[in-house]
Amino acid sequence: MTSLLVAPILIPLVGGAVSVLAWRSRVAQRVVCLLATSGVLASALGLLAVVSENGIQSVQVGNWPAPYGITLVADAFSAIMVVLTGFMGFAVAVYSLDAIDRERESFGYYPLFQILLMGVCGAFLTGDLFNLYVWFEVMLMASFVLVGLGGERAQMEGGIKYVTLNLMASALFLAGAGILYGIAGTLNMADLAVKLRTAEQQDPILPVALLFLVAFGIKAGAFPLFFWLPASYHTPPVPVTAIFSALLTKVGVYSLIRVFTLIFTADPGTTHTLILLLAGLTMVTGVLGAVAQTDLRRLLSFHIVSQIGYLLMGLGLLTTAALGAAIYFTVHVALSKAALFLVSGIVHRLRGTYGLKELGGLYGPHPLLAVLFLIPALSLAGLPPLSGFFAKLALLQAGLAEGQHAIAAIALAVSILTLFSMMKIWTEVFWKAAARRSVESPGNPRPALLLFAPTALLAIAVAILGFSAETVFSFANRAGEQLIDPRPYIESVLGARQ
Repeated sequence: MTSLLVAPILIPLVGGAVSVLAWRSRVAQRVVCLLATSGVLASALGLLAVVSENGIQSVQVGNWPAPYGITLVADAFSAIMVVLTGFMGFAVAVYSLDAIDRERESFGYYPLFQILLMGVCGAFLTGDLFNLYVWFEVMLMASFVLVGLGGERAQMEGGIKYVTLNLMASALFLAGAGILYGIAGTLNMADLAVKLRTAEQQDPILPVALLFLVAFGIKAGAFPLFFWLPASYHTPPVPVTAIFSALLTKVGVYSLIRVFTLIFTADPGTTHTLILLLAGLTMVTGVLGAVAQTDLRRLLSFHIVSQIGYLLMGLGLLTTAALGAAIYFTVHVALSKAALFLVSGIVHRLRGTYGLKELGGLYGPHPLLAVLFLIPALSLAGLPPLSGFFAKLALLQAGLAEGQHAIAAIALAVSILTLFSMMKIWTEVFWKAAARRSVESPGNPRPALLLFAPTALLAIAVAILGFSAETVFSFANRAGEQLIDPRPYIESVLGARQ
């Protein structure tokens, strides 16, 4: 079990190091990246199988007993997220083989890509807050360089906004961790869950919880501090945007779900009501921003924000059904958004622009591309029988069951506006007649198989997720049960010392 818990972190670390050693060989870097992402996916699937069969798994690195050493933990939620990381990493790595130019490859794209995956897997598997902070910083360093890789003016402007807000979030996170250590004398999350529930002084805990809410809310792209996301995510190459949209904001949401189901549970009437309010505002502002856009990638970037609101809704409701729906929704939206960004890259390859007004006429010559757009687009809007329908239906049912009619109504209205904006893309890019300036790029008469294959893989995964919704939901609900009742998590980490 130790090897399965460590492998998703160790494999991309070794892959990144080997890529650096093979700096002068493009072929070697590409091969190493594909092998590393395949290894992450394989080890993640093995971990998921073990957790599904044997329950929560944990290991104390270096044999230091918890809560004194470094703890790695995999419950159903974190195992699902690590599998998602491996799958997305592999798909985007294949797409990158054709989409990333030689210059960016020579600047270290592939080592940075693998270090990013290492940071994401570490964040999902760590069992203490300090190491969660460390993995956040690993992700931040790699992602900041990836945002600016190439040195274009728009990239540098977006990168500065990206790193400034995320450094502020990291500072708030570190301050909150320091205060928690002063209160409880530990940063092990299982140990914190035990000590904070029996702490004599409960008054300082709520302000610290709000500090973590702000810090992780910024990293998740939640209202009101989400503006860095649409200002920066549309500037780097499409593979970078795709992996960011699939994973980085989801790490912020994962952290929120983890700490507000395990650590900060003393006053859910305050914290989770506030989270529900933020969920509604995040949905509305994100989708309204998307409706107003005329640039394809900026429109899709605003939809990252709106979909985060649905995940926060599941956390705010704080029931097994709601958390299970939020976990299923996380997988659905990661696949759908990444697929849409990969489609946008193919569109740009064909027409040389992301401007909706300058596009058109792609349905006739490229019907397969139209299909690859429609599947994730209609899923994102919540149309049956695709995965987005079941994800939103489960969240709506959970909200109505708890009497939260307002957030359910907002979620439904935002879904309608999402459909409107997806049909806006369909009309402008595929259905209307081609704009006069919209011509096939002379150097790229056809998009390569390496662009179509991973895009099709993600679109097929979106469809399969919908058709196998019952099976996936059964496991997602098990993950929700483990979050609602953290005693097995605590027992796995602390054992007899709890």
